[in-house]
Amino acid sequence: MKTWNDYKKYVKNIDAANKEEMENIECMASIIGSIIEQRNSLGISQRELAELCGMPQSSVARIESYKTTPSIDTLLRIMKPLGLTLYVSQIDR
Repeated sequence: MKTWNDYKKYVKNIDAANKEEMENIECMASIIGSIIEQRNSLGISQRELAELCGMPQSSVARIESYKTTPSIDTLLRIMKPLGLTLYVSQIDR
C-alpha cells in the first residue's frame, strides 16, 4: 500500500512544476499548522486572535482552513500576538 508521502515523492520526481507547487503547499501548511497549534495551546479562540490582530474572525478562519493564502504582512500580524516568528532560509537547489 502506498502512502501519501510515497505519492508526493513520486510526483516531485516526475514533474518539476508540480514539485515546486507541492513544496510551496507543504511550506504554507507547516506555517498555518504552527499558528493553529500555538493558538490552541494558548487557549485563544479564532475570534480572540482576530481581535488581537485587528481583523475579522472570518479572515482567520479562512486562513486556518486553507481557503485563502495570506500575505506576509497578514502572517506576521497573526503570528505576533501568538509569540511566533517567521524565519526565512535559503533552499539548496
